[in-house]
Amino acid sequence: MSRSPEATARIIELLEEHYPEAWCTLDHRNPYELLVATVLSAQCTDERVNKTTPALFEAFPEASALAGAEIGTVEELIRSTGFFRNKAKNLKGAAMRITNHFGGRVPDNLEDLVSLPGVARKTANVVLGCAFDTPGVVVDTHVKRVSARLGWTGNTNPDKIERDLMEIWPRDRWTKLGHQVILHGRSLCQARRPLCAQCFLITLCPYGGKEVG
Repeated sequence: MSRSPEATARIIELLEEHYPEAWCTLDHRNPYELLVATVLSAQCTDERVNKTTPALFEAFPEASALAGAEIGTVEELIRSTGFFRNKAKNLKGAAMRITNHFGGRVPDNLEDLVSLPGVARKTANVVLGCAFDTPGVVVDTHVKRVSARLGWTGNTNPDKIERDLMEIWPRDRWTKLGHQVILHGRSLCQARRPLCAQCFLITLCPYGGKEVG
């Protein structure tokens, strides 16, 4: 299930044309804040996370503060993001590891990032791309769905999808293109009712062409 390089190049060109400002929508000022916000964003909207993090960061402005936090206090501060008990456990565990093993600084490489509790490749790639300017392919639910519909992958496993996209996306576009695909998934290529008739990729999309044609 692959597309020609020409078709992929045209899709990428159109995504850039329609979403030139696409970027991470999680509010953050540093790698620590981005890591925390990304962990909180699991099964939660970025809008809700952005309403939650100001009080959290005021209480715990750095990893060492979060590492020493009472777990119940963290749970209450992040309750509205859902799955708050597990998220609080992971955030505190990650903060402790950052403090004890990485000198209080969020690591800037994939291997160390995924060693943190609650941090898988998706979260690590968000942090690498948006906080450290290191190219990474983020595979969230939108990227998974849109990539399948566009014929970029036949896999369902996020790690395999990531590898597929790394092979066909230009490396210097990995980070921004991921955000553009996410935005496309939110705005047009929605899960239940994709707006294929309005989509600027309709002539290049096997799924959309089938639905509309």
